[in-house]
Amino acid sequence: MPEEENPPPPPPALPKPSLPDSGQGAVVAERKAARTKPPRMYQVVLLNDDFTPMEFVVMVLQEYFKLDLETSTQIMLKIHHEGRGVCGLFTKDIAATKVELVLAAARRYGHPLQCIMEAA
Repeated sequence: MPEEENPPPPPPALPKPSLPDSGQGAVVAERKAARTKPPRMYQVVLLNDDFTPMEFVVMVLQEYFKLDLETSTQIMLKIHHEGRGVCGLFTKDIAATKVELVLAAARRYGHPLQCIMEAA
């Protein structure tokens, strides 16, 4: 007996053309644009003490915050009279770095100057 060959399977059926739909049962996905939030900002604050020289505070403001002499002097006087002064507004990492730089400089020169960061 001769062996019968299996016939190839029929091709898959093509989808039937659909008629215009009235919109019922249709799902429409809306694409929403992804919006990123700006990073949270932190202010770097110098605190007053009775021992750190005013000239050192002005130098810190000029060196680490890139402020001019007049602005640095105004902030130093605000710190002296009000007990604290904002040196700048930065993202979290930059603010933390500036705080560490100021504290390291104060320790290096033997001053008790305190510098903190606060959420703006």
